[in-house]
Amino acid sequence: MKTVRAPQGYQAKPGYLAGKNILVTGAGDGIGRAAAKTYADHGATVLLLGRTASKLEAVYDEIEAAGNAKPAIIEMDLSSAPPQSYLNLADALAAEFDHLDGLLHNAALLGERTPLNNASYDKWQEVMHVNVNAQFILTQALMPLLQQAPSASIVLTSSGVGREGRAYWGAYAVSKFATEGYMQILAQELENTSRIRVNSLNPKGTNTAMRRSAYPAENPSNNPSPDDIMGVYLFLMSDDSLGVTGQAFDAR
Repeated sequence: MKTVRAPQGYQAKPGYLAGKNILVTGAGDGIGRAAAKTYADHGATVLLLGRTASKLEAVYDEIEAAGNAKPAIIEMDLSSAPPQSYLNLADALAAEFDHLDGLLHNAALLGERTPLNNASYDKWQEVMHVNVNAQFILTQALMPLLQQAPSASIVLTSSGVGREGRAYWGAYAVSKFATEGYMQILAQELENTSRIRVNSLNPKGTNTAMRRSAYPAENPSNNPSPDDIMGVYLFLMSDDSLGVTGQAFDAR
């Protein structure tokens, strides 16, 4: 699979996302938290979706303290939310916003690191549901709002193990292969019928809780922080990426 990168050293101008409404899943921690704050710092109204209210509230407070547009909190557990809750969310958002300019699918579960023959079916199902099924249901529910935007961007979080298989990565790797396939199909389906672009993004090794869990022997400080890789996240949500769709991006 051919991968691409955002323009080297890309930096969006202050206020470049003003007027845009962007929903970020997994917004309470790690890359999701950094992306939400970065989008807010550049003028967007950010919708913070996550399962832990206290973490979302902390991000909300930081965005508000910085003097940025007031965000919204969406407390939702993607591992257990029934399909109807996604439709209810879409209805609630439509009552507040006339369009949605961006959707960053960041929430994911790592699951078990074990040979496939030893994998628990329940754990497999949980990872596949959060990492694949939930992003499908959420995207489908929000599509009418995305269609109303002048030009909307859907960004799906990928991984190196979702582009080249690696032993012992189990359901997580399979879910990321599925994410890449979903991105390609959705991008093709929307390319000539809408103004929505769809791309995948591999953050690569980043100092997050998931990375530390996956590589406990690794020195976390050897990896960049989530804040250090935000250039490509900004590029994909900004109008500088208009017309860019169906591409597999690397953060660095």
